[in-house]
Amino acid sequence: MIINLENNNQHIHFVGIGGISMSGLAEILNYEGFKISGSDIKESDIVKGLRSQGIKVTIGQKAENIEDGTDIVVFTAAVKHDNPEIIAAEQKGIQIIERATLLGAIMDRYKNSIAVSGTHG
Repeated sequence: MIINLENNNQHIHFVGIGGISMSGLAEILNYEGFKISGSDIKESDIVKGLRSQGIKVTIGQKAENIEDGTDIVVFTAAVKHDNPEIIAAEQKGIQIIERATLLGAIMDRYKNSIAVSGTHG
């Protein structure tokens, strides 16, 4: 799957934006000038931090969270394919990608990169 991040005049929506990995990717792209939105199932300090950076975060995952003009929808393995936001994105013909694919596309933008690995938790 080809993901073009050369144009930062895109709207990227994150399903599950309150997770530690998704929030970090959202912050990077927000910093680089992309329009970022997302949803999560609950309020958290991470969600509050994203909002303080101007990122629109909605609590609850529903079809209407996928706004017209959204270019890419990002999800994690924790999101089921019957999620209303995923279904809405499919119906609107929006590109839907997994978090890991987005991470690879972000890393491809840099000449040098450093990866740190370990266990979750």
